[in-house]
Amino acid sequence: MSTVTLSQREMRRRRKLGADYVAPSPYTLKNALEKGDIFTKLSILVFGLGNVVRKQYVKGLIYFAGEVLFIVYMITTGGTCIRNFITLGGNKPTSGWVNGQYVNIPGDNTVLRLLYGVATVIFCVVFVLWWILEIRSAYKAQCLAGKNGRAPSLMDDIHTLFDAKANQLLLFLPIAGILIFTVLPLIFMITMAFTSYDHNHLTLFNWVGFENFKTVFSNSGSSAVSGSMFLSVLGWTLIWAFFATFLNFFFGLFLAMIINRKTTYGKNVWRAIFSMSIAVPQFVSLLVMHQMLQPTGAVNRLFQSWGWISDPLPFFTDATWARVTVIIVNLWIGIPYTIMQVTGILQNIPADLYEAARIDGANWWQIFTKITMPYIIFVLTPYLITTFTGNVNNFNVIYLLTRGDPAVNGASAGKTDLLITWLYKLTVDRNDYNVGAVIGIMTFIVLAIVSLITYRNSGSYKNEEGFR
Repeated sequence: MSTVTLSQREMRRRRKLGADYVAPSPYTLKNALEKGDIFTKLSILVFGLGNVVRKQYVKGLIYFAGEVLFIVYMITTGGTCIRNFITLGGNKPTSGWVNGQYVNIPGDNTVLRLLYGVATVIFCVVFVLWWILEIRSAYKAQCLAGKNGRAPSLMDDIHTLFDAKANQLLLFLPIAGILIFTVLPLIFMITMAFTSYDHNHLTLFNWVGFENFKTVFSNSGSSAVSGSMFLSVLGWTLIWAFFATFLNFFFGLFLAMIINRKTTYGKNVWRAIFSMSIAVPQFVSLLVMHQMLQPTGAVNRLFQSWGWISDPLPFFTDATWARVTVIIVNLWIGIPYTIMQVTGILQNIPADLYEAARIDGANWWQIFTKITMPYIIFVLTPYLITTFTGNVNNFNVIYLLTRGDPAVNGASAGKTDLLITWLYKLTVDRNDYNVGAVIGIMTFIVLAIVSLITYRNSGSYKNEEGFR
């Protein structure tokens, strides 16, 4: 029964892909190990041998050079890095007599041990992938030599790389950049969450397992970091991201539709005004608003001079006021971006849809809910997901406007701190990198779950070829 179901799924997938369907490669690792000749199987130990035998000398030497490079690295440096990665710790700084002189002997730096260990582990994973690629290449050369009388030459491979496999060539540098600048730091941060790397162990630290997760998710530790604090910050982060995303979207949509009306005079002027607000650096705007909303700032003084209030409004001293304030200020920052996005979409909605709806007697609300809004949501779903993710990690608005205040006595996070600003305080201000790494991991998990679920259930994902 399972085989039939799998075949049906495969047939549906092929029908969906249509002309874009590409059959799986027959040159797999399994086939190479099972059907490869003696030279292909010897390539398991001597990289490139199968290619050299089939007169692919350059390719074979490249594979062999990769093997030699890996072996030399592991003998000279990699083995020590792996051993230090497993043990961590190290020697403390000491002093003593060396060659008749009293000198200070520096100790080990566990951060470097951790970093070099992670890099070496990733290098080992890359080597395994290189090994698989080499064996598959040897088996492919064997099959093509038997079929065509010769294996592809170097020029044939170069021509294929710039033609049929041009996508792989163009994606190589971006993927390498992601691995080096995203995956490697992410793995380094994840490993840091299982160590004792805090303000008491800045130079030498060891593995502690899940102790840091226990600190974050339980209330048995100190009041600076606890499970209740984590839930409070997480809840406010999600609330902030929701309102900061969808209020900006709906207000921006409303203004864009007003500007786009045929009866609106001076459309270009209004769009230029909102575009100019985007050009103002957020850093400057947020610092100015931070000063204006202080108890002795311009806003409170102006209201007091008009007689509207007797005492300063607690923009940053009351938790509710502070949270509402950052959401409102963020509207001024985010709405112009939404206007620019929605304006381009509104101008691309087919006019005949509106004309047909009016002929059928639809009113403005029916036109909006049945044509305009579904079309905008269909196009902007990836943008909204990106915006939600950006708001979860919106460090600038929160930190520059409120610094996370109002603060809580004994706690490491304030009432307006997001996960990202809390992580900043834990690492930069308190040097508790291990706990900060746990917060970073949880931030990644929350964003990944929300983004994947939302996108996979959107029309943009389910119906990429058209408008629902």
